[in-house]
Amino acid sequence: MDAHQTVLLHEAVAALNIKESGCYVDGTFGRGGHSKLIMQAMGSEGRLLVIDKDLAAIESGQRLFANDNRFIIEQGSFAMLNQLTDRHGLTGKVDGLLLDLGVSSPQLDSAERGFSFMHDGPLDMRMDTTNGMSAAAWLAQAEEHEITRVLKTYGEERFAKRIARAIVAARQEAAIETTGQLAAIIAQANPVKEPGRNPATRSFQAIRIFINRELDDLSDCLDQVLRVLAPGGRLVVISFHSLEDRMVKRFMRDHARGDDFPPGLPVTKDQLCPRLKLIGKAIRPSASEVSQNPRARSAVLRIAERPS
Repeated sequence: MDAHQTVLLHEAVAALNIKESGCYVDGTFGRGGHSKLIMQAMGSEGRLLVIDKDLAAIESGQRLFANDNRFIIEQGSFAMLNQLTDRHGLTGKVDGLLLDLGVSSPQLDSAERGFSFMHDGPLDMRMDTTNGMSAAAWLAQAEEHEITRVLKTYGEERFAKRIARAIVAARQEAAIETTGQLAAIIAQANPVKEPGRNPATRSFQAIRIFINRELDDLSDCLDQVLRVLAPGGRLVVISFHSLEDRMVKRFMRDHARGDDFPPGLPVTKDQLCPRLKLIGKAIRPSASEVSQNPRARSAVLRIAERPS
């Protein structure tokens, strides 16, 4: 499988409804799969601001588009959306914002990043390795109840308490410093083996989401979307996790519904002042995309538009 395969590539870029002279933001550059297609669709007056926490992604973007003055790249989180669009005079002018949530294939496939139990490496898991606490550092000092909460909340792991207890017991014997060590502790603590699923899947996902503040960043970003989008501008989000998708779905639905009025009050749809319009239904990868790229199987694409 191509490690750089972009999930729902054509569907996401089509959903942005690219205008030649439009202004777009790719909040999760990764290795530039979506950005390349956006750049191809834009004319000479178009602009694309890309954001990524990962220094390797930033370096990749600088190499790909070094001499293209339509392209702006910023290292950081999409939670800084408004700050970055202000910096470049784009607030209120963005015709499309794309968020491709979760971890990228190059991050998963690189053992030294510590995201995956498939490759033994240092237990890091930070998207921005210059900032914050690594997974190993957090697991070395977190209390059992906090580890339980993270595994349950972000991984929906039903054996969270057993796994947390096993982690705390294991670290008293030796520091947990590698992905292989952690995966083995989780496998031993997990009483049920699901066919086709590694027992460490949910726990690794939960720790990664917590370490990188992924749900907090998404919430912060969504709060800024309406300020940043131009009239007719689109929000396009690809989620891979039920908690993320639920947040995105609720945000789009609530703003499409508009203001709250007491039940039974005779108000028209326009008087409700809807701030977004839902575009189509949720889009999922085709069977052929999932067979070529199994990581696509949980992806959900949602689209909303700011009314003109």
